[in-house]
Amino acid sequence: MATGLLALLDDVSALVKVSAASLDDVPAQVAKTTGKVSGIVIDDTAVTPKYVVGLDPSRELSIIYQIAKKSLINKILFLSPAALLLGFFAPWAIGPILMMGGAYLCFEGYEKVHSMFSKHQHADAKHSQGEGLKMITPEELEKTRVQGAVRTDLILSAEIVAITYATVADKPLFTQIAVMLAVAVFITIAVYGFVGLIVKADDLGVHMAKDNHHPQIRSIGRGIVTFMPHFLKILGYIGTAAMLWVGAEIIAHGIPFTSHALDNLEQSLAHMPALSWFVKATACGIGGLILGAVIEKVVVFIRKIVTRYQAKETQKIG
Repeated sequence: MATGLLALLDDVSALVKVSAASLDDVPAQVAKTTGKVSGIVIDDTAVTPKYVVGLDPSRELSIIYQIAKKSLINKILFLSPAALLLGFFAPWAIGPILMMGGAYLCFEGYEKVHSMFSKHQHADAKHSQGEGLKMITPEELEKTRVQGAVRTDLILSAEIVAITYATVADKPLFTQIAVMLAVAVFITIAVYGFVGLIVKADDLGVHMAKDNHHPQIRSIGRGIVTFMPHFLKILGYIGTAAMLWVGAEIIAHGIPFTSHALDNLEQSLAHMPALSWFVKATACGIGGLILGAVIEKVVVFIRKIVTRYQAKETQKIG
């Protein structure tokens, strides 16, 4: 009886030690994963503010909260369990899914770059279609904006979850779950907390610029109001660059040849870490832009084929 009790205590002690080791590993894995998804986080932060532009300022934080809540629900209740199930039943699918997401990021990045150089064409097209625009209520516009933001966030969140799982795929199940939950919560709070600060910064500037404040405070307030539009524009550029860089790097690491090439490039400049990161990010960004352009051409070609097919079917019915 005493021997059995001692054996049980030994088992419990071993289990506690394993659990403690897993707990100690979680913060390190969270930090490691956060670094890997930094580009996607930057893009998510850069993209989200545009969804509240033009809406009632008093509704901005409420809209951001709605998007953040749905983003966290998607990460915890849908994407993380899906990644764990895929990792258990079809681990071979993680790589292709990551690469598909990377291709989407390259495509979106190229679309943004292309739109930057064709603003006048888009403006003329919108002006010519102005008479056909449908008037909607502020409530409908808010709902549409939230839905659009959640769709965009879903793609980026899926990439974050997939990269997180790939980072801890060789760890115990407890560590996998703990890290994925921690990353989901931390990144969601960080992204949307920062977005909230960004969209309300101009209101803070206006408040600081009022006459009842010290002249220096008023000057700082006016500076914030003047700087924020430029900051949002710069943030948009950074987000676009991050999409291209991250998307291309994900794809490159999924192909042995390009993965070895990136590793060799990084090792050749290992004595200059900053330059190594810049060269690798630039190479991935250019590669992502080229890949995005190719994907865009393929998408346009497929759309033309589908449109022609639909037109022929309509003629047959007519």
